[in-house]
Amino acid sequence: MKSINGQQLKQLFISGANNLYNHYPEIDRLNVFPVPDGDTGMNMNLTLTSGAKEIQNKNDESVAGISASFSRGLLMGARGNSGVITSQIFRGFAQALAGKDTAKSKDLIDAFLNGKEVAYKAVLRPVEGTILTVIREASLALSEKLEKDASIEQTFKVLLDEAKKSLDHTPDLLPVLKQVGVVDSGGAGLCVVLEGMYKAAKGDFVERNENTEVESSSDILDTKPLYAGAQLSEDEEGYGYCTQFILRLGKPTDGKKPFVEKKFQNFLATHGKSLVLVRDDDIVKVHVHTLTPGSMLNYAQNYGEFLTITIENMSEEHHNIERGDKATDMASNIANGKSERLIAQQEMKELGLIVVSSGDGLDEMFRELGADYLVSGGQTMNPATEDFIQAIEKVNAKNIIILPNNSNIVMAASQACDVISDSRRDINARVIPSKTIPQGLVSCMQYTSEGAADDVYNSMKSALKTVKSGSVTYSIKDTVINGIEITKDYYMGMKDDKEISSCVKDKFEALDNLCDSLVDEDSSMITIILGEDVPEEECDKISERLSEKYPDLENDVRVGGQPVYSFLVGVE
Repeated sequence: MKSINGQQLKQLFISGANNLYNHYPEIDRLNVFPVPDGDTGMNMNLTLTSGAKEIQNKNDESVAGISASFSRGLLMGARGNSGVITSQIFRGFAQALAGKDTAKSKDLIDAFLNGKEVAYKAVLRPVEGTILTVIREASLALSEKLEKDASIEQTFKVLLDEAKKSLDHTPDLLPVLKQVGVVDSGGAGLCVVLEGMYKAAKGDFVERNENTEVESSSDILDTKPLYAGAQLSEDEEGYGYCTQFILRLGKPTDGKKPFVEKKFQNFLATHGKSLVLVRDDDIVKVHVHTLTPGSMLNYAQNYGEFLTITIENMSEEHHNIERGDKATDMASNIANGKSERLIAQQEMKELGLIVVSSGDGLDEMFRELGADYLVSGGQTMNPATEDFIQAIEKVNAKNIIILPNNSNIVMAASQACDVISDSRRDINARVIPSKTIPQGLVSCMQYTSEGAADDVYNSMKSALKTVKSGSVTYSIKDTVINGIEITKDYYMGMKDDKEISSCVKDKFEALDNLCDSLVDEDSSMITIILGEDVPEEECDKISERLSEKYPDLENDVRVGGQPVYSFLVGVE
């Protein structure tokens, strides 16, 4: 096949998207840090799925029409850095095919080269060793090695082969990858997409595999045992909220300022990290990590109106997706009176308590301590800002205290309080920055709905300092962290959920090691909360063992039912 038309190109795009869909959980499960987490595969999958849906029923026979529609779908559905970069690769691809009915090998070479250029321009501070490197090295090698009259099949074979070579090279460019002996997951995702396109080009179209029990093979994932999500720009990881929005530019007659892309980009770069900005006619797509998403949105609205807004804890995006994946303009919902609580007319009480919890046993503990509303969430499913806004409105109190109980959730809860303060003058919502469940429980013990709001808040916040926290969870891969050898499926004892104290085969041994690292001569009380993988009958056995080992300490062993963590430990 020496050339393709629009309908043939559509099959290549959809086959690539299907191949990624079939394998995105594998990319999600593999990460630098060995806890059950990761989101690159999900973000790229949602991006490609959006593009595929856009062209699914398109009957356009031109490659220009199909590639433009696919690019538009990717742009509107792009999530996360890797998703946005992927959308830009195919945006450049579409630009190069503009006006063409069919595409030959030379046209595809030019299209991928232009995709590389557009993708690099979209990232303010490109970092090598990522998906950007893969598309750059693969497209340049394609232009150098391929004969101009090559077939479409040969074109995609060479492109895929070179992309895989580049993927293997990513650890040499990023120290974080080399340290744990892995390659970049965003680059791996792109290779999986190209693999699907190549298979379709040679007549082996990849179907979307809805049956998870049926294996779908990929040469990329079969030969690469470990992957890692790499940074696309400096200081990306751990930086605030992942803020994404699509803005339709307005006109001066609408009261909007003239849009100057460089000025707009400079403002966002000054107030955030990991900026990716894309303009397509009157549409501007922005992805940025920031501590102050409100300032970003206020500034952007000077130039147009939002089509979508998503504000999420960046390191846990895909867990919000699993609960609905909806982009939400929280401030507008409140201002327009769309949320449930705004239409409620019942009398407000003086003080209310909102707690983040995960597990039936934990839920019951917090209810017993006076929680008015439980927000479901934890390490593997961080609540979004809107979840807290809805909770605040449902509690219907003049003063509200929030216990997030996870370091990855504190900022989303704080953002909800900021949004509420701008829209509801009659509500004073505050966050006590509890970063663990044991901290939340100790703080919650100081709560009383009858006390003065300030006094209760200060008492609960002070209680955080009285407890040391730890947890036991399983490792998802072999690696080495700070000199400690981590083995896949072994159990790790973690102090404050950040410092790994040990990694052993038995979860109870991990618990013993963790307790030893937390208990000191000033300790008086130890609390153990059992996860969903630990039988309830273990409560008495653990309590007896604690009494023998620490005879001067009181102990309290309960069933929490939380996922991911076999044990949560608090030492007072």
